[in-house]
Amino acid sequence: MNDLVRQHTALSETDLEWLHLLVSEWQLLSDLSFADLVLWVPTLDGSRYVSVAQMRPNTGPTSYQDDMVGHLVPRGRRPLLDAALDEGRIVREGDPEWREEVPVRVESIPVRREGRVLGVIARNTNLLTVRTPSRLELTYLQSASDLAQMIAAGSFPFPGQQVDMDASPRAGDGLMRLDADGVVTYASPNALSAYHRLGLASDLVGQHLGTTTAELAPSRGPVDEAIAKLASGWAPRETEVEGNGGVIQLRAIPLKPKGTRIGSLVLCRDVTELRRRERELITKDATIREIHHRVKNNLQTVAALLRLQARRMDSPQGREALNEAVRRVGSIAIVHETLSQNLDERVEFDEIADRVIAMVSEISPGRVDCRRTGRFGILDAEVATPLSMVLTEILQNALEHAFGQGEGGTVEVSAIRTGSGRADGRLLITVLDDGSGLPEGFDPQRAGNLGLQIVRTLVEGELGGTFDMLRAEPRGTKVVLDIPASPQK
Repeated sequence: MNDLVRQHTALSETDLEWLHLLVSEWQLLSDLSFADLVLWVPTLDGSRYVSVAQMRPNTGPTSYQDDMVGHLVPRGRRPLLDAALDEGRIVREGDPEWREEVPVRVESIPVRREGRVLGVIARNTNLLTVRTPSRLELTYLQSASDLAQMIAAGSFPFPGQQVDMDASPRAGDGLMRLDADGVVTYASPNALSAYHRLGLASDLVGQHLGTTTAELAPSRGPVDEAIAKLASGWAPRETEVEGNGGVIQLRAIPLKPKGTRIGSLVLCRDVTELRRRERELITKDATIREIHHRVKNNLQTVAALLRLQARRMDSPQGREALNEAVRRVGSIAIVHETLSQNLDERVEFDEIADRVIAMVSEISPGRVDCRRTGRFGILDAEVATPLSMVLTEILQNALEHAFGQGEGGTVEVSAIRTGSGRADGRLLITVLDDGSGLPEGFDPQRAGNLGLQIVRTLVEGELGGTFDMLRAEPRGTKVVLDIPASPQK
């Protein structure tokens, strides 16, 4: 709609926003009318109309099998559009049109904003299934007529009341018609069922909806007053009411077809099962986060015990082996700590990488500067956990073997993410140091060092990637990891 309005019409951005607000609401008008709606806007030179939006009803057969958006019609070909635009009134005159052997009643509703007519809604009703209407259908049609008059007067939609069409109740979910005092004059079967879910034992017709709703809700005090006012239809609002184990969503629409409030529509939807499932998901999320938190605490306890044992070791080799184990356990604990703060099993790995770098830097024998460049991005826990261990081992190896006692240097971890957001995306990680370099004849694929064995096993076996160590120029060592950014099935 934005492109069509800006390309073909003289409407301003504020006018366009009004049309967007109308389109967010007009599913209700379409359903109440049992009719298709097409929004026509005059072109810049006024010689034609362009259709910028279309809506089909959920409550009846469509009048248009084809998509009408983008069609251009010369002025004069559709007299009802001309009359509604020029005279600013709803036009219903004329005989039904025949489209593919289907009789269609056409009406035109001017769309007014601040005294100006921006365009015209063509309301097209398929008459093929016309029969004697029920009370529900009569209520729908009367409500649609009231809304159409409000659109023509510029009082509907309500400014600042953008509606989420997916989340808001619809006419078919449940509809109640109230008089000016807030008393129910009609309640659809679905609306009555929703209120029975709240604990209502009687009929709704003849009852003051605000008072009845407040009595069914378990809360007391100012909340009752707010619910009572909303359910009485005095203002365009939405809320949820919970009682007797049921939850219903309410939406009030004041009706002012001639400027004076004559009553209101209240749409309702039984969302009991939906809210129950949401609460179950919240409970599961909380449980998963608590599990990660406890795993993190247990790993930190294990690390503390290993650290305590290392202090009691007389053998330098044994003490160092336990300290390496402490760092390995710590790298896994960092991942679980991050997962305990998230709502899903995905983590921002840049933060984890920075914490791993800071943890391993503590063992640096000299003035070694460790830093990260590039971004790892968001990774699944199945990738983040082994990758944190791999990163710990590589950094630990670089700091232990690349620099002598008291020597300075740099270790840089760089990450390049390719194909971000795709299942086939990859992560290229390089760890580069300017230390002493690899010894002659060193083969990273056969080296017996435990740390390198862990790296090979995790990278090739668990992550499904490749690992290599190379001489860097002019000096130092470069470790290259190429792994899938998503878990391997």
